[in-house]
Amino acid sequence: MDDQTRIEIEAAAFRRLRKHLMEERPDVQNIDLMTLGGFCRNCLSRWYMEAANEKGIEMGKDEAREIYYGMPFSEWKAKHQTEAGPDKQAAFETAFKENVTDKE
Repeated sequence: MDDQTRIEIEAAAFRRLRKHLMEERPDVQNIDLMTLGGFCRNCLSRWYMEAANEKGIEMGKDEAREIYYGMPFSEWKAKHQTEAGPDKQAAFETAFKENVTDKE
C-alpha cells in the first residue's frame, strides 16, 4: 500500500470513529471511555489539535473540541454528559493520571 492510500484509509477510519462516538453513541460517557480505554473524545480532539500544530496550523483546545464535537464543547456536555458518581470519578482520576497527565 502506498503512503497516500494509507493516509486516506487512516483518515476515513478516524472519521468513522468520530461519527460513531458523536452520532451513534453519544450515550457513551467520556469518563467511561477514559477509564476503560485510556482516552476519550477530548483526547481525540487534543490529538487533532496537536497534529494541526505540528503542521504549523495554530489551533487551541476550544477550537479543536468544536471541530471534533461539531459544536461548542459546553453545548455537547449539556446535551449528552451525565453526572458521574464518586466511584466513576475516582476511576477517572486514576486513568487520567496514567494516560493524560501534563498533556491537557
